[in-house]
Amino acid sequence: MIIRIRHKGLRELFETGRSKRIDVRFHNKIIDLLDMLDAATGPKDLVRVADFHGLIGDRQGQYSMHVNGNWVLTFRFDDGGVVDVDFEDYH
Repeated sequence: MIIRIRHKGLRELFETGRSKRIDVRFHNKIIDLLDMLDAATGPKDLVRVADFHGLIGDRQGQYSMHVNGNWVLTFRFDDGGVVDVDFEDYH
């Protein structure tokens, strides 16, 4: 279950199905990924999602799922759900 979304555009997209803050070309893919995150209780629930992986270094404990190009959703599992969901180009 998604508990907290950091990115305002993601929050709008998750709550309303649209956002002017995120390129419309990414909307359907992001909505699908957010639906998967909302159903997840832990990393094991996302093992079969393409490009799902844990981050390393100073971002250890965070996870990533590919959206398009360098753009990814990043997030953590805490409090029994998904927190700190962000949309970023972290490369």
